[in-house]
Amino acid sequence: MNSKHKCGWCVGDDLYEAYHDEEWGVPVYDDETLFEFLILETFQAGLSWITILRKRNNFHDAFDQFDFKKIAKYNEAKKTELLQNAGIIRNKLKINATITNAQAFIKIQEEFGSFSKYIWGFVNGKPIKNKLKNYKDTPPNTLLSDIISKDLKKRGFKFVGSTVIYAHMQATGMVNDHEVACFRYHEV
Repeated sequence: MNSKHKCGWCVGDDLYEAYHDEEWGVPVYDDETLFEFLILETFQAGLSWITILRKRNNFHDAFDQFDFKKIAKYNEAKKTELLQNAGIIRNKLKINATITNAQAFIKIQEEFGSFSKYIWGFVNGKPIKNKLKNYKDTPPNTLLSDIISKDLKKRGFKFVGSTVIYAHMQATGMVNDHEVACFRYHEV
C-alpha cells in the first residue's frame, strides 16, 4: 500500500495512479511524445481521461505508434480502417482532425525547428507551477491556454479548444497542477 499523498483525481484506479505517478505533469520536450499527447487529448474531448488511458495501447497500434509523418499521409482506406477499429474512439471528425493536426504539426516543426520549441516558447521553456490545494480547484482552461488554442487553430489545427490545450499543458508538464500536498508536486 502506498501511503504517499496523491492528487484526489487519480486515487482508486491502478491505471490512473500509475499515469499520475509516472507521467502526468512531467515536462516533455520531445516532439514524438508531445504529438502523442496532443492526439490523445484530441480524442479525449467530451470523454473521461481514464477512457483514453484504457485505450492508449490500441491508439498506439492503430496510429502507427503516433508517427506524425505517417499519419499526415493517411488516405481514405486508412480512415475507413480506423473507423472500424473498436479498440479506439471511432469518431470521424477526430480521426480527420488527427490527420490534419499531423500535417500542421510538421509545418510548425519546419517553421520553429521543432514543435517543442514552439509550444514551450509560450512558457519561456519553464513549467508554470501552480499551488492547488485541491484538484477540484483546477481551472478547465486559462488565458494562456486560450492564446495557445487560438494560435494552433490559426495554424490549421482542429479539436484544440482551450480546455483540450490546458489538459495537454498539464499532461506534458508545461503547468504543474499537482496538489501542493501531492508527493509529485515537488518531484516534477
